[in-house]
Amino acid sequence: MSGNCEESLVEGVVEAAAVMIMEARQVVCLTGAGISVESGIPDFRSPGGLWTKYDPLLYGTYESFVRHPERFWEMAKELNPTLERAEPNPAHYALAELERMGKCRAVITQNIDHLHQRAGSQVVLELHGTHRTGHCMKCRRLFTLEEMKELSQDNTRVPYCPDDGGLIKPDVVLFGEPLDSRVLARAAQLASTSDLMLVVGCSLEVYPAAALPEYTKRGGGRLIFFNKVSTYHDDLADLVCLGSAGRTLPAVVEAYKRLAGHS
Repeated sequence: MSGNCEESLVEGVVEAAAVMIMEARQVVCLTGAGISVESGIPDFRSPGGLWTKYDPLLYGTYESFVRHPERFWEMAKELNPTLERAEPNPAHYALAELERMGKCRAVITQNIDHLHQRAGSQVVLELHGTHRTGHCMKCRRLFTLEEMKELSQDNTRVPYCPDDGGLIKPDVVLFGEPLDSRVLARAAQLASTSDLMLVVGCSLEVYPAAALPEYTKRGGGRLIFFNKVSTYHDDLADLVCLGSAGRTLPAVVEAYKRLAGHS
């Protein structure tokens, strides 16, 4: 079953999603770039996105960072202000509300923007890391975003550790860099043991995150896709809700609250 956002209430898609959430024992959510596009953060891969302006092989790989960190910080000069200006949108708040009601166990996200936490979600697994912290590559000293901004003079130069002169690397996972094994293992465990996964703003083209919905299906769980347009993987879903996640997710949460008797 699928429906366009504007027509979904008529077609019963929102109500069907709410029923699936109510019937589920454990719900987990997987989010991708699409949920943050509505907060003003362009999808890196879309027209006008970061990778159309900066060659990821030159600016976004671990090897290029080690050899030419100035390239990364040139890119960060544009990216970081965009991330800092962004505000959580209604989709982020809807997921946080599901967690507060004890229905959503965790949000697994491919995004580095910290918007889920700012919306109130407490259990967030950041598969691709975060732009809000960094570490010295020599001594592993932790740096906050504010400290990195100061040392880089607002992203205009490469920041180095004041303790030992080591290169400071933001805690984002670059191409060619492995994901945190503990975060990935926890995400896989949650996906495998949940009987419902909400997939929001994900085209499911980036692995290993794209494999997580299959873990849920193999465990006998169901999937609801919330995307603005159809994806090549829609046949995997039990329900597809097309349209703005900022409209559809709050509508689904409100419908769930009515069904479950939440005030």
